[in-house]
Amino acid sequence: MGEMEEEAKCGTVFEDAEFPPEDSSLFSDYTTPISKFEGCITWMRPQEICPSPKMFPENPNEAHVKQGILGDCWLLCACTALLKNDHMMNKVLPAGQPQWGERGYAGRFGFRFWQFGCWVDVEVDDRLPCINAKLCFSHCQSPSAFWVALLEKAYAKLHGSYERLWAGQVSDALVDLTGGLAERWSLKDSGKEEHQHGENRKPKKKLDLSSLRGVGDRGTVSCSVHSSPGGASELGQYHALCVMEWTDVTTETGGHVRLFRIRNPWGRRCWGGTWSESGEGWRELKPGYSQDLLSRTQEGEFWVEEAELLKEIDEVTVGYPISKQGLLQSIYTGKELPHSQQVGGCWIKDHSAGGCRNNSSFGSNPKFWLRASEPGEVLVSLLQHRGWRQPSTFRGCSNMEDPQEGGLKQHQDYQAIGLHIWKVEKKHFNLTRTLNRTPCASTRCHAYEREVTLRTHLGAGFHLLVPSTFLQGAEASFLLRVFSSAPVSLSALKFPRSPVAEVSDGEWETSRFPGRWVPGVSAGGSRNFPSHRTNPHVPLTINYHSSEPNTRITLRQHCPAKALQPIGFHIYQVPEGSVDPQISQDQEPKVSCVPHCYTPEVSLHCSLAPGAYVILPSTYQPQCKGHFTLTVAKKICRKVVKSQEALGQFIQEVSNISVMHS
Repeated sequence: MGEMEEEAKCGTVFEDAEFPPEDSSLFSDYTTPISKFEGCITWMRPQEICPSPKMFPENPNEAHVKQGILGDCWLLCACTALLKNDHMMNKVLPAGQPQWGERGYAGRFGFRFWQFGCWVDVEVDDRLPCINAKLCFSHCQSPSAFWVALLEKAYAKLHGSYERLWAGQVSDALVDLTGGLAERWSLKDSGKEEHQHGENRKPKKKLDLSSLRGVGDRGTVSCSVHSSPGGASELGQYHALCVMEWTDVTTETGGHVRLFRIRNPWGRRCWGGTWSESGEGWRELKPGYSQDLLSRTQEGEFWVEEAELLKEIDEVTVGYPISKQGLLQSIYTGKELPHSQQVGGCWIKDHSAGGCRNNSSFGSNPKFWLRASEPGEVLVSLLQHRGWRQPSTFRGCSNMEDPQEGGLKQHQDYQAIGLHIWKVEKKHFNLTRTLNRTPCASTRCHAYEREVTLRTHLGAGFHLLVPSTFLQGAEASFLLRVFSSAPVSLSALKFPRSPVAEVSDGEWETSRFPGRWVPGVSAGGSRNFPSHRTNPHVPLTINYHSSEPNTRITLRQHCPAKALQPIGFHIYQVPEGSVDPQISQDQEPKVSCVPHCYTPEVSLHCSLAPGAYVILPSTYQPQCKGHFTLTVAKKICRKVVKSQEALGQFIQEVSNISVMHS
């Protein structure tokens, strides 16, 4: 707040240099329909758009979102969760920020988004994209309210541009806005099974809305269409709708009907059929009841019968409710799950990327202890980390006359991932025999999703949890999360360390560099962010050429296991003799230790040509604080002798391993 107060005193307003009012903030690769508006978009502050701007309108109904020309209906449907939950709204948009016309206003607004295990701060100015002096992207139903437009801008900055918000999954946005969980049900098999793999695929999980006891008014439900439904031909392809409520009604003839009130982010009604505003279905109810239900519909809302809805839509997404205390609530039992744990890991080729159970290498996948103190409901989430997606490969539809026809190509952006759990009865067990048994719980198949969720009931005691990709050798970082009704512990299963090359006659020079990532100063994040260059710079000089690895670098973060962040580093070559070497925005690294991994340390052995270099250690997301030590070992003598005896002993140890609980 200090910078904001200083700006206010000086009479200046904040201008965000990291996300400027330029085409670089609007477009990434010009592959979506908004690229046709290049040169037509201007940037205006709210007080230039309307006379009395405010964050939220006085009438709560006017706070609902309306989609503009950007195809981010998936994000806007997830925003419904914030309007239902003041606790989450204040988490994402902290209260008390000076607004227009108030003392301390400086055109600066802060937001928070959950990203792979932690909340990330994103700050933006209030210059917003407009066409003809009107907001051209998302906005509130009230033209003087700006919470949606500013949140959308902050989310676009997090992703790199507005265009990168074109199309996505409602479930992903729900997790980013709440830090909770979301589940998806695919109601149609067409074109879907090819994106799933399974060794012994379980029967498809059927959606039963009656069983979702915990959703109620606090949960968030969305439905998506992948092609033009019969009742709503104007929707086009790939569009998400919000389910505002559902109710069971009895007709005058004694029949029972379940009705859903649906909101279209476009802000207009788009569904015909029996229960449209002038449909024949209302004649089957008592007049007073019909009038009551119809009076509940706001702009862009309509009623539809369950049978018709499930016939026409392709997917249903349900976000787990979050209590005022910030606790996840089960959508199946309605009970709070007050205990949670998380731990990160990664699949590394030729080391820990064993693939699915079809492969003999399955046992090399990362393994974790899940210990339950007493029987109870347990939710286990496997969330994979990847680079930025290509917008054209994800679902979405904009409020335009010629929406882009997307495709179901998310398998190009994700690994197919799955989870298996085994109950372990004894303190000592044989790993091979255990993995050959049928697991006590597992995901239905390996799916090309950002996150897969497994719900089960576990008894007290130890359980072995193995996350895996379907393909052997597929590399990615991941985050495991557990939510449960009873206390649980989650920790990585540790094996004997592989012996490293023993240096007998060779000589290595080792240096250690302690450092910090300080938000706003030296926490620049990965290369996906313009601020990457602000990360700490560690100098490195190589004096001679070697065809063998001549450099060993290890980055270790200092924090509890629960607070691990994805870390990695890049090595850039710089001019020799530079006093304060800097890298350029578009400079490519010579060597990289990526992807960023949720592990205490990452390391890399490489061969570097003679010259001057700088090493930039980083967390994946910017503005993440932390302490680290970078250890650099440079070879100064070529002769290295490996202990073959130690390697042979290690291989035998792993093959005959008997694991003890720690």
